[in-house]
Amino acid sequence: MKPLTEHDIRTSFVNCSKGAAKRLPLPKDLADLDHWDDLDFLGWSDLSAPDRSYLVLERAAGPVGLTLRSASGNRGFLRRSMCSLCLTTHPGGGVCLMSAPKAGPAGREGNSVGLYVCADLDCSLYVRGKKKAAPGGRMEESLTVEQQIERLRGNLDAFVERILH
Repeated sequence: MKPLTEHDIRTSFVNCSKGAAKRLPLPKDLADLDHWDDLDFLGWSDLSAPDRSYLVLERAAGPVGLTLRSASGNRGFLRRSMCSLCLTTHPGGGVCLMSAPKAGPAGREGNSVGLYVCADLDCSLYVRGKKKAAPGGRMEESLTVEQQIERLRGNLDAFVERILH
């Protein structure tokens, strides 16, 4: 992923108003982020509102930003869930259902799209082995890391398409 500026990020959001995009908090470490090459998307949580997260990815037409809201509810400690993007499993609250309002009139009418995602939004790092999941979190696969990255990007692109259309 190419490095993004604050302007790039704020103007990329497709499922919130321009005013909301101007007010949303940016990642605390944005200026110090030095592992852009390891990211397929930039994801962060709103520290002042734990149920809100944001995700920005590159597409052919430029960066696309999404506002996400995680579903409330306590997941069992013994239950494991799998991320729909990177296929990493986590115990307890390590995976959460995040919903994103659809872009345009459908979103203003309250329509949204949901997806189970790693709660820390570090899918790119799990796939590349740069961040370790809990034991049993990453299964041995016959796919190469590059193929797993392509699958992650394809899953993410399919999610974005559902939001845009």
